[in-house]
Amino acid sequence: MEEARITLLQNMPIFGGIRRDTLEFLLASCPVIEVPLNGQFFSEGEHGDQLFVLETGEASVLKSWLGKSYRIQTLHAGDCFGEMAVIDHCQRSATVCALTDCTALRISTADLYRVYGHDLKQFALIQMNLGREVSRRLRQSNDRLFKATMGTPEANIEHVFLA
Repeated sequence: MEEARITLLQNMPIFGGIRRDTLEFLLASCPVIEVPLNGQFFSEGEHGDQLFVLETGEASVLKSWLGKSYRIQTLHAGDCFGEMAVIDHCQRSATVCALTDCTALRISTADLYRVYGHDLKQFALIQMNLGREVSRRLRQSNDRLFKATMGTPEANIEHVFLA
């Protein structure tokens, strides 16, 4: 199973270019968690210091507005989420809820700092990759916001009321 996890990580932008030995070192301290259907990985407003890599299942990213929850994204196996809290140490900006039974790798800030002590260059590359991924997502969000503001059909925003 470790081979499959290493391949999963190597195919992700956050871990692109990271050596196998570094990924093995990282995985040695990262638990695999199970979240059942309708369970939550975390809730909007909670303190966060972990990111997750979805191994199996699907999950929804939910944002609250005026007492209602709205789905803003659907996550699939191979997606990562929660990385903003690892970078900025702020509260969670959304809730992530399992749409099916899910398994995920949980990678904490402490796990990443262990990589820092193990191989500074690999740690720096992970941090740069995290920054690039967050920047890529910000660009997508800006584009979607602009298109939605302008009323174009390409806005591609999931307007799903979830109560």
